[in-house]
Amino acid sequence: MPNAVFHQIEIEPNPHRLRVIHCGITLADTSRGFTLKETGLPEVLYFPREDVNMTRFERSAHVTHCPYKGDASHFHLHTEAGEIVENAAWSYEMPYENAAAIKDCVAFYPSRVDRIDQTS
Repeated sequence: MPNAVFHQIEIEPNPHRLRVIHCGITLADTSRGFTLKETGLPEVLYFPREDVNMTRFERSAHVTHCPYKGDASHFHLHTEAGEIVENAAWSYEMPYENAAAIKDCVAFYPSRVDRIDQTS
């Protein structure tokens, strides 16, 4: 019998300053972020919603489901130039118990923003 696939999620406080920048504008800046490590996926940085400029974001109709974290709401980014970057960010507003640390935090798709920085 083959080994069962083991899926693990680890969420740890990130001790660094984290920032998201797009078109020269800082969208998120925190020293209270989290790093989520999930089996088979790249690490994801999560920002407390209080440290994200949510006035730049509009909830979209797009929702995704993760069998390990729950349902994620997505957000369009409105840029200074009046452009919209569709579904640039997501948030687990009611995550499963094992992902409770990221409740109401926001994560960003690296391909939809210019930079996600982690500094000392």
